Parts: sequence; C-alpha cells; structure tokens
Amino acid sequence: MTAEDLSTGHTNIGDDTTLELKIKNCYTPARVIGTDYSFKHKIVWKNAIAFLILHLLGLWGLFVFLTGGVGIKTALWTAFILFVSSEGITIGAHRLFSHKSFTATPLLRGILLILQTVAGQNSMYIWCRDHRLHHRYSDTDGDPHNAKRGFFFSHVGWLMSKKHPYVIELGKMIDMSDLEADWMVMFQKKYYYPLYVLFALFIPVWVPIQYFGETFKNSFLVCYFFRYLFQVNGTWLVNSAAHLYGTRPYDKNLQPVESWFVSLICLGEGWHNYHHTFPWDYKAAELSMHLNVSASIIRWLEKIGLAYNLKTASPEMVAKRIIRTGDGTHYALGNDDAKARVTAIGPLHPINPSYTTKYEAPRTNLNDQGLPLFHETDVINVNTKNINRNFTKA
Repeated sequence: MTAEDLSTGHTNIGDDTTLELKIKNCYTPARVIGTDYSFKHKIVWKNAIAFLILHLLGLWGLFVFLTGGVGIKTALWTAFILFVSSEGITIGAHRLFSHKSFTATPLLRGILLILQTVAGQNSMYIWCRDHRLHHRYSDTDGDPHNAKRGFFFSHVGWLMSKKHPYVIELGKMIDMSDLEADWMVMFQKKYYYPLYVLFALFIPVWVPIQYFGETFKNSFLVCYFFRYLFQVNGTWLVNSAAHLYGTRPYDKNLQPVESWFVSLICLGEGWHNYHHTFPWDYKAAELSMHLNVSASIIRWLEKIGLAYNLKTASPEMVAKRIIRTGDGTHYALGNDDAKARVTAIGPLHPINPSYTTKYEAPRTNLNDQGLPLFHETDVINVNTKNINRNFTKA
C-alpha cells in the first residue's frame, strides 16, 4: 500500500467488527436466501431478440471500424465518447450515486448524470436501485444478476429473463429516499427516453456526420452500435467475470473476486472482492493507482473542488479483514501455499482473464438483512419492513 493510499485527508470508516456479531444482536430472520437451482427463469423473447440484433449491428460496426470505414477523427471521437460515458457509469452511477462513497458538487452531479445517460444503461434511479439490490443480496436469488447461475446469466441472460420473485420483493426494501430527494435524478428518470435520444444517439452520431464527413450509416454503426456494444459488455463483465474468475484476498466467503483483466478494461472496476467487502470505499479497491483510472480521476476532481468527503476503509480495518477472512492470496499479507493454489489457461499471470483459484467458490446464504452497503454496520432493519415470506425457500 502506497503512502497515497494511507492519506489521512479522507474519511476512514470505522474499525473491524465481524458481521456475525452485528447480526446476532438484531432480528432473527425466518428464511435463508440462497440460490434455488430448481427455479428456472422464463425467457423474455422480445428482449433476447433485441439483444441479438444489437450485437449483430455492433459487430457490423466493429467490422467497419477495423477495416478503415471511418476516419481517424471519428475513431478518436468514438473513443472519447466511450471513455467519458464509461466514467458516467463508474464514477457517477456506481461510486457516487449507488454507494455515496464521496460527495459531489451540483455541477459534477449534473455532468455525471449526462454522461450516465450517454452510456444508455437505463436511468440513474433504476441503475442504482438494481445495483444496491445486487450488493444487499449478492449472488443469491435476490441478486438481479446472480453469478451462481453461471457466466451467461450474470453477464446478459438476466436481462433476457423474468425476474426471480425475490428480486421483486426484496427490491421494494431498498432505500432510495436519497435519490428520490434529488431533483436532478428524478428529472432524468422522468425524461430519460428523450434525454437518451439526444445524448446517447443524436449527438454521438451527428458530430462525425457534420464535422468529419462521415456517412450516416458508418457513423451510426460505429459511434452508436459498436460503441454501445463494447461499453455495455465491459459493464457486464463486472457482473460476470469479476464474480467468477480471480482471487478472494479480502473475504473468501464472498463470491466476487479480484480481476486484473476486468480492472484494465473497466477503468478500475475489477477489484471486486475488495469492493464487495468495503463497498463504501471511493476507490473500489485497496490501492488507487493500480489499474484504477476512476479512483485517480476522483482524486483529481477533489483537487479542483468538485468532489469532497472521499470515504475509505481504514488501513487497520483492511489488514484485519485480510487476516481474518482472506483466502491467503493477498500480495503482502498472503501466504505462499494459497498463492500457489491458482490456475489459468495459458500464462499464469493475473492479467490473464482465466486466472483463478483452484478451490471451490463459497456457498452464499443470506438472510433478509442482507449485506452492508454504505458502512460496515449497515444492514436492513427487517423489523421496520413489511416482508412477504410466502415464496419458496431458496
């Protein structure tokens, strides 16, 4: 850990306490939420066909891009739109609006809302609701993209299927009052579709036609379909690969893993075992400078006065958690035996997408309180919630 990562200029959240002790003193749940493999999701065929068409058009756009069908200016424009809209998801939807890991000025909040609209991954409100639900009941039937159901389901299949009853029921328990009180978020939610047409479709496609001399067809295929296909699959890899292929140095009881590959292509979002262990940390990782462009940008935004109150897990808390629940693969506090229990197809290096541990993934069984989201003692008080317990036990 670098001196920068030990900076005292940010808010360190608490000391290490076991979640078991926190839950023990609370309400005793009446059900266990895991993965019921006998439950079969029903396919929503119109969604499946739409995603097939989207990918075919995106691949056509990739072909046009690779064969020189667009000029260098259009290629750079596409890369720029891809990058800034990705940060609209990573810094905006994820680290700011979903996890409240730092505070942003109204100007920055507005900019991030626009960039998240360009990304075209639903309104900010719905994106955050689904993501908070994912963290509360990660890798169970209460998780919209439960990785226990395999790579394809957690990557894209969940968007082609009807929701599990737990997702619907538990989703009603997610506290969204902070976003409901944010007029900018609710404005975007209300007018999402016209805003999407303007920011995600019209402007990205119109600029190359107007200023770079591109044809409508090539601009549409590259600046919209190819760009969207590349970006959305990157986001989906955080839900799939970063829950399946990697190591668990912070908590071996959690399904998410550390993935160098996902971190590289997703601007720092692949340090997922850390992120699910300490979801309130603005870095979404232990280190801010290691394949973590988004954390560096947040630090820069802090320097120019647009971001403040950056939250971090204290170094002492991180170290204690590594020793207590880690799988032994941590770069500094791990052990040689655990580090030797990794495998990969091809080069045995963490950047290899197939780099993963040899041991079996943990079984995930939670209760109605779920997992922490905003700080280490933050679980749902089920005594204040009206919960329907008539579903088949997962």
